[in-house]
Amino acid sequence: MTWDYGYREEIDTSDSPDGLFIVCEGNFQYGNASLSYYNPTDGECEQEVFYRANGMKLGDVAQSMTMHGDRGWIVVNNSHVVFAIDPVTFREQGRITGLTSPRYIHFVNDRKAYVSQLWDNRLSIVDPTTFTITGEITVPDMNRETGSTEQMVQIGDYVYCNCWSYNNKVIRIDTTTDAVDASVTVGQQPQSIAVDRLERLWVLTDGGYDSQNGTAGVEQPRLMRLDPLTMTIDLALTLPCETASCLSVSADGNRLYWIGGDDVWSMTTSADRLPVKPFLQGRDTRYYSLTVSPVTGDVYVADAIDYQQPGVVYRYSPGGKLMDTFNTGVTPGSFCWK
Repeated sequence: MTWDYGYREEIDTSDSPDGLFIVCEGNFQYGNASLSYYNPTDGECEQEVFYRANGMKLGDVAQSMTMHGDRGWIVVNNSHVVFAIDPVTFREQGRITGLTSPRYIHFVNDRKAYVSQLWDNRLSIVDPTTFTITGEITVPDMNRETGSTEQMVQIGDYVYCNCWSYNNKVIRIDTTTDAVDASVTVGQQPQSIAVDRLERLWVLTDGGYDSQNGTAGVEQPRLMRLDPLTMTIDLALTLPCETASCLSVSADGNRLYWIGGDDVWSMTTSADRLPVKPFLQGRDTRYYSLTVSPVTGDVYVADAIDYQQPGVVYRYSPGGKLMDTFNTGVTPGSFCWK
């Protein structure tokens, strides 16, 4: 089913097969989330492509986007919806509703996907062909008021998910039974998760948040490597910063990138100690999100500036040379490669 909202602008991006979507959160309860689209070939960045193609705003706090098959899936957190769009025309193809506070969508196969949620102890099971919720996965030892599931990665029949907000675990879901079969405590607020070329799990914690004092850093952030079979930690590195976020892995699975404090850091997945200097030093601003091109290995870092004006993305070569700079919508929070 598709929706007709009247005026819609024709935007054809069929000539940019390696394009980059920038999901811009906007401001909480302002309904000003947006979607930008960058063409690495010509350096052009189109703004508000969802609105221009559909005649309606994306919603309140766009959290993430995932490509699967011939559709892009945009998770809009505070609007409780996941939109499916055509990645060439940006036209809506359908939507999943009835979600608590969705964060990410992960496709187990063409007929089944999981949606993680904030303030809920359940992941939703959805059928992407009918845009319907078909079941749920309850996380043990977690209640609905403080529950949190976040990013998901898959190895074989198992999906691994970090439990972020005020939580400290990584859970393992058996996709054949749609149930949590194991978990491991990793530290305060595991913010992101990735898989390297040897199918080892890497988890980045942000150290938590002290709500009484309004400060970050209940404990030092950590970078950890996990054995996915035994669900045990085989490497734990304490980061020399108060906050950390956006763990990403290169396309070949050999190098990690993350934001730590004011800087961007990088190290090989074979290393057993932290780098002594950052990949990119801070720019007297706030690095907010990060991605690595699966084609060129270029590193894209988003700057939220003051969370009120349009954000900026810096594109760097794998060697750290600035290649391009372009504007986005308000609060560019995540990326998705076409």
